[in-house]
Formats: sequence, C-alpha cells, structure tokens
Amino acid sequence: MITAARAAGLRAIPESKGRGDWVTSVDRDAEAAATAILRTATPEIPILAEEGGGSWAERFWVVDPLDGTTNFVLGFPMVGVSIALVEAGQPTVGVVSAPELGSRWTAMRGAGAFDRAGRRLSLIDSPAAGVTATGFPFRHPEWHARYLAVMNAALGEFEDLRRVGAASLDLAYCAAGVWSGFFELGLGLWDIAAGALLVREAGGVVTDWAGDETAVFRSGDILAGGPLWHQRMLQLVRQVEGR
Repeated sequence: MITAARAAGLRAIPESKGRGDWVTSVDRDAEAAATAILRTATPEIPILAEEGGGSWAERFWVVDPLDGTTNFVLGFPMVGVSIALVEAGQPTVGVVSAPELGSRWTAMRGAGAFDRAGRRLSLIDSPAAGVTATGFPFRHPEWHARYLAVMNAALGEFEDLRRVGAASLDLAYCAAGVWSGFFELGLGLWDIAAGALLVREAGGVVTDWAGDETAVFRSGDILAGGPLWHQRMLQLVRQVEGR
C-alpha cells in the first residue's frame, strides 16, 4: 500500500471540470500507477478509485490519487494521496501521504497510527476547543445553509478554524494532534477512509453529524477528532440542528 502511494507521482496538465473543480493528467496517471501495484499485489481485492470508479464490496481498496487537485494546480503544496483497505464497511488499513511535503502517516486497525518516522500518534491530550479544520461543500450549494449554520457556531466555540482543501491531510493532521478536529459535509469515501482510520487509531472518534460511526462512510458527513473535541462538536451540531 505504501508502495502504491509512492507510485502516485506528481506531474500535471490542468483541465477544468467546472467552477472550482479541477482534474489534471496527474489524477489519472497517479491513480493508474497506484492501482496497477494494488492489482498486481492483491488481484483478488477489487478497487474503488476516485477517477476510475468501482463499487463497494465486502473487502476492497479505496484510492484517492490526488486529494487537493486545485491546491496542486495553484501551486499550494497541501496535496494528499490516500489509500485504504475497507472491510465490512470499515477501514482496516490506511496510508495518507503528502508527497510535496515528504510526510506520510499509516494505520492498521487495532495496531495504532504512526508518522513516517515511526512515532505513534496519540490524541490523549488533544484539547476540546483547539484549532479546528473544515472544508466547504462547494459542489452542493443546497447544503450551504446547513453548513454555514454549524460553521458560524464553531467559530464561537473553538480557538480558530482552518480550511486546507485536502480532507485526507486534515484528518492526518488531526491524528497527529495539530488540529483538535475536522468537520465537513458530503465527502467521498476515498477522501476519508484512510484518514478516519488514522484518527481512530490515534485514540480519536469519527462519526457522521448524527453520531453514527458506520454511516459516516456512506454519507461523507464527518466529525473527526479527539474524544473531548468530538463530544463538544457533536453537541454543537445537535444544538444548531435542533436534535
């Protein structure tokens, strides 16, 4: 899996898929490189990939070859590669890398999460109200009112908000204790599977906006962070949405 992530090299010719939504040759080339390695090593395991598609199975790989394509096109180095093994609807092995930063994080269910230097990630001391990462649901204007209501409440609840533009890296930095938590609406499974496992194996909590630990991987409506942050954020969402 790490070899597949490394194979997702960076070389781009940008094309616009629409307002605010970019695809580049590197998306397709990186995905082809990563999936070729996975198919050779594990031909029995199907693949769901952002560009190439696929479908859910009892056991499958999920691949995001370039998370943060707009960042890449604009020269902003917050770009991630995310690969996870999903079994029975839950991620069990995951890797997130930041090729332009030389960073990588890995996790295996029940075995912990680690950075590239082999240091174990832990959210035991993660603050409840620290800096919180988020992302805007720009592809779905019909979700703006719901999102903005929660974002406005979060601005008054937490130390500050950050928007990086690559959910896999937001989750990795949550697991590393940089952010106290991360919330967003409507992400793809490829955006969150590996990062969610990193957070969980670091001792954090990952659910949807209703507190469901399984449904989050179908809806992509994610709350992820340290236990104290997650408790506080889930309560905030329930208050804002009248649950």
